[in-house]
Amino acid sequence: MHHPTKQEVDPDFDREWVEFTDPDDPQTVVRADLTWLMSSWGCIFMNGCPGISDKQPEDGCCLHGAFYTDKADIKRVRQAVKRLTPQTWQYHTKRFADTIEDDTLENDEGEEEPAKKTAVVDGGCIFLNREGFGAGKGCALHAQALRDGVHPMDYKPEVCWQLPVKRDFTTESKADGTDIEVTWITEFDRRSWGAGGHDFDWWCTGSPLAHTASKPVWESYEHELIAMLGKAAYDRLAQLCQKRAKMGLVAPHPATVQANQELAEAEAVRED
Repeated sequence: MHHPTKQEVDPDFDREWVEFTDPDDPQTVVRADLTWLMSSWGCIFMNGCPGISDKQPEDGCCLHGAFYTDKADIKRVRQAVKRLTPQTWQYHTKRFADTIEDDTLENDEGEEEPAKKTAVVDGGCIFLNREGFGAGKGCALHAQALRDGVHPMDYKPEVCWQLPVKRDFTTESKADGTDIEVTWITEFDRRSWGAGGHDFDWWCTGSPLAHTASKPVWESYEHELIAMLGKAAYDRLAQLCQKRAKMGLVAPHPATVQANQELAEAEAVRED
């Protein structure tokens, strides 16, 4: 179970949603969680992140390896790995097959099926450079993308660049018999991990520690959301978020609220 001293807000709280038709596809509706997208969450890896394990706090959430979504995901990472060298990747190998492990993953029907993921070495993802490595700590793929002047999502496994934004797809039938596709965009919270989430000593999305970013999620994750929704749908989402920000959220994220309160209290103490 997660550590009680690492405060996270209660997972059951009010959420505010917006729904709109995808400008590029009238048969698709986007249902977006404004409470999450307008929160101040931001990744704090190497900047105070307690990590999901008390035993390896410096490794953030990169302990278990990343599941690949499909062959295209694997192909993209394989191409990126060719850019890495022994000087930039601690666990460098010339055989891409050495970076993959066979595993199983639960499908939509709750059945386990074969899956592939990044290999785990020394208690962490094979692409995670550890403390003390010459090129620096952190994801070797992420660092290489920055060196190459491209967005990290172009090099990393899909699940790595999507987290902690969660995208789901459903189909709904209207009263007149019309079927529509629904794309859901929300928070990948602790519960989204399934039963395994209970084993995390900390998870960032519900913690005020990680709700101190200068930009809201919808803005800081622009590239990722465009990849998940398409440019036209993202632009519409951005318009709605900007409009809602002027009006004020009815249900702000409690972790953002708490982080803002703690910041205000700290500033008041300094002024005294």
